[in-house]
Amino acid sequence: MRTTIEQLRPAIFSLFDHLHQHPEVSWQERETTAFVADFLRKHDCTVTTFGDVPGVVGDYGPPGSFTVGVRADMDALWQEVDGEFRANHSCGHDAHMTMAMGVLMVLHAQNIKPPGRIRFIFQPAEETGDGALTLVNKQVVDDVDFLYGVHLRPIQEIPNGTAASAILHGAAGTISGHIQGSDAHGARPHLGVNAIEVAAAIVEQLKGIHLDPLIPYSVKMTQLSAGSKSTNIIPGSAHFHLDLRAQTNEAIDRLFSKVEHILQHIAHLYEVPLPYTITERVYAAEVHEEARLIMAEAISETLGADKLEPPISTPGAEDFHYYTKERPHLRATMLGLGCGLAPGLHHPQMTFDREALLAGIEILTRTVLRTFERHV
Repeated sequence: MRTTIEQLRPAIFSLFDHLHQHPEVSWQERETTAFVADFLRKHDCTVTTFGDVPGVVGDYGPPGSFTVGVRADMDALWQEVDGEFRANHSCGHDAHMTMAMGVLMVLHAQNIKPPGRIRFIFQPAEETGDGALTLVNKQVVDDVDFLYGVHLRPIQEIPNGTAASAILHGAAGTISGHIQGSDAHGARPHLGVNAIEVAAAIVEQLKGIHLDPLIPYSVKMTQLSAGSKSTNIIPGSAHFHLDLRAQTNEAIDRLFSKVEHILQHIAHLYEVPLPYTITERVYAAEVHEEARLIMAEAISETLGADKLEPPISTPGAEDFHYYTKERPHLRATMLGLGCGLAPGLHHPQMTFDREALLAGIEILTRTVLRTFERHV
């Protein structure tokens, strides 16, 4: 297998270069969808696309049989890069797509016909937290038995040349709200409700939330917009966003409950409408032990047993876990690939060792084939 991957090296790096140079933000991945769909068809996959959203699924192997899924996210971030705002693959999704496509390239080049079906899932909108749920609702994993994902890991978590058989992401969510007070003259604050003061009260109350100290959690206001060009007007209206995170699904449920109680209390205290909505919700990892062990064996065989890292606990969130939350029959885990990634995920100048793509492809391919060996 390694010889085949080496022979495919130029094609693999060419794929990555194309994807890296053509980033598209969440729900706009139309050209990426078309590119991947064309690739899948050329490699003997039955292809499914969706008229209303980006994303593409390719089935390799006989239908109606034991199915192993490989999922890659497609979207880039919108951020400032060298003084210009643009789409930018600073979270590694271009690498994830390349590795999933690389698995198919290896199977195709070696004429490996799996005893079941491999479903390659290229998912939109991971960064907005609702891409996976959209594909769940389109039933793309209803008949999948095992599901494997992959994510590049930064140098702060594991060294280059190593890998972990699971990423224990935390849960996360966003609340967006609107403080609906009333403007007043700067000299007459008693005639209005200062939305900035209301927001400050929210921030202060959030500091008083206490959950189990053994479980990491946080909540903070990440955006606040109030006022205009006239500095002698006390703004009555403000829009805000809260970021909530916890390492378990149970903890974030409690966190949401406490935050909502605070918002309702502040609205009553200041006598202002304070409508809010939960605009994003991502679940913590639910890793299946058999899937994790299969991947651990593949990592050891590819990199050596000394390069197998323990499962990674990370405060970051990932909508991959919607698949197992909404379809509990799935046996799933996510490969954490050490690749020298620096300075960090989402940094506009993020870079990593591209040689790690080859290791990731080998690990994922071995994982898929080992899963068939055990079950078919």
